[in-house]
Formats: sequence, structure tokens, C-alpha cells
Amino acid sequence: MQKIYTAQTLLAVTHIKNLLESGNINAELRNEYAAGAIGDLSFVDAWPELWVNYEDVMRAKEIVKDFQDPSNTPEWQCSCGEENGAAFGSCWSCKIDKPT
Repeated sequence: MQKIYTAQTLLAVTHIKNLLESGNINAELRNEYAAGAIGDLSFVDAWPELWVNYEDVMRAKEIVKDFQDPSNTPEWQCSCGEENGAAFGSCWSCKIDKPT
């Protein structure tokens, strides 16, 4: 396994974990409760971490990159002809889900 993401807050790491799992990538959350060890550990060493299997590292890094810089994600056109921003999971006009 390889660490692909770490952040100060559990909320941020859990959000990335959910994004990975929605992309069918299993992610393991580590250091979930390590904040209590700050003082014995460096605060950075106690941050929550996400680890994925080696075969999923490249896809997982792309998902994290797209989350951190949404300008890299292109807009998409719905079958109804409406242009939708990259952040939309379904068409704002007809409500059809974004194609995968």
C-alpha cells in the first residue's frame, strides 16, 4: 500500500476517501485517532492519512488532483444539449446524471 493523501483534519481526509470509494478505489484510513498523541508525536505525524493499493495509486492521485484543482476537470455536455460545469453530478436543466 502507498500513502496518497494526508491533511490536518479528519473531515478533509474522509471526504477524499469518499471520492476514492465512489471511483471504486478502496482506501484505508490511518491515524484516525492519533491526535491524542500530539506531544509524543510531531503534529504532522499524527495527521490522518489515506493509503491505497499499489495498483490504484495513479487513479487515486488523479482523483485527489482533480479535487484540489477543479479547473483541470472539463465541463460536460448533457444529452439534452445543456452545458454543465465540472462540479455538477447531474444536469442542472433535465436532472440526468453525469455520464461516467
